[in-house]
Amino acid sequence: MVLAFLIQFALLTSIYVWLREYSYIFYLIFVILSVSVVLHLFNSSGSPEFKLVWMLPLIIFPVFGALFYIYVDTQLGTKMLFRRLRSLSAYTKQYAPQNIAVKARLKEKNPQMGHFADYMEEYDNCPVYDHTQVTYYPLGDYQFEDMLEELKKAEKFIFLEFFIVEEGEMWNSILEILKEKAKSGVEVRVMYDGMCVLALLPYFYPKVLQAEGIQCKMFAPIRPIFSTYYNNRDHRKIMVIDGKVAFTGGTNLADEYINRKVRFGHWKDTAVRLKGKAAERFTYMFLEMWNVTETKEEEYLKYKTPEEFSMANDGFVIPYEVSPYGKERVGKKVYLDILNTAQHYVHIMTPYLILDYEMIMALTYAAKRGIDVSIIMPHIPDKIYAFAVAKTYYNELLEAGVKIYEYEPGFVHAKVFVADDAKAVVGTINLDYRSLFHHFECGAFLYENSQIAAIERDFQDTLKKCMKMQAADYKKQKLYMRVIGKVLRMFAPLM
Repeated sequence: MVLAFLIQFALLTSIYVWLREYSYIFYLIFVILSVSVVLHLFNSSGSPEFKLVWMLPLIIFPVFGALFYIYVDTQLGTKMLFRRLRSLSAYTKQYAPQNIAVKARLKEKNPQMGHFADYMEEYDNCPVYDHTQVTYYPLGDYQFEDMLEELKKAEKFIFLEFFIVEEGEMWNSILEILKEKAKSGVEVRVMYDGMCVLALLPYFYPKVLQAEGIQCKMFAPIRPIFSTYYNNRDHRKIMVIDGKVAFTGGTNLADEYINRKVRFGHWKDTAVRLKGKAAERFTYMFLEMWNVTETKEEEYLKYKTPEEFSMANDGFVIPYEVSPYGKERVGKKVYLDILNTAQHYVHIMTPYLILDYEMIMALTYAAKRGIDVSIIMPHIPDKIYAFAVAKTYYNELLEAGVKIYEYEPGFVHAKVFVADDAKAVVGTINLDYRSLFHHFECGAFLYENSQIAAIERDFQDTLKKCMKMQAADYKKQKLYMRVIGKVLRMFAPLM
């Protein structure tokens, strides 16, 4: 596949060289094309950081950079996928309308949160729910135990959608239950990201599961054709059982996520279980992604959460999804909203810290106006290059009053925001360009839910195992790591 990509890239380069040498007319056309691309890029909407990254090849290789930009910008595959997802989202809306009384009650309680719910419904098709019981897991180890128990209770359907599936104790234990359920007549569907085929699972693995009565497919399987389509991975983690129970969070289906295998010290991850009405939204999230490659519309009614299945009222929950297509960056907007409306504190756990200007301003402004902004990062990174880039942001944040800590026992893979004992997010969305701009993601926004106290308590417990970063620590890094970090930061929007 790598060879195929290189051949396609070489062909594009050779066409450019041949045409340039063939005639000055072609070269003149290419120069006009380059200028046109720069003007288009400069006047287009979107992140200025992405424009800056594209300016580099356009300046260094004016003509080739323009051709490459046009090739990437006109990819039909991504445009078709975006149209299909919008169509599926509109189709879903008729089955999951907003309960007017629930949103009215939220607006009466907190007008700012009411307007936030308006935004989420309008731009992400994500209603606000009540009557949902939430369980927070401070470690994937604890989540795994409950996942097995809930899977054993399945009577109608089981939907799994994960970024990583790898054979081992975790996946094999789950798979045994899935096989038994499929034999007993439960509908079982499994979807995982196509990147797994490069190192974790064989290309034919879906057929292995289908032989066991389990429907299975890969999202965006890697093929030997160069396309920007592969840049948008399915980074979501969703398990839905009978439309009554849903799990989401940072944990994938591999042994390091439950500390059965040691890779980067102790693996700190988090997740939530939703029981009740809000689980239904994760059912539809899964079905939308599953049906991207299907031609026939699916009857969603049989997967709807039963009306009679309702838990005691415990605040509000907004399950939401993040798409790399279109102009809205919902994952980023959710984090910005928390930072910009915080009154006392915002506490964050994230494995990566690769920020755009807007996010830097939100973090530093919150700290400057007296909000306790604290971030827990890994001390043992999984990706050295990403860690080197993250370090380049430390001093700018520290000087503004943002507190940064590193988890000494190992790697933090958790994606958590908690603020003012009133708001929290647990999901799959990292504080980096990959999650905020390039990947499909999901999360659960909690407001005045009893588990928010448990999330904050976990943050404080984790803090006891962390070392606090100081501005002087940056200079203690090896020189080559500082250089690598600063060079790679130029290409941060692509990381």
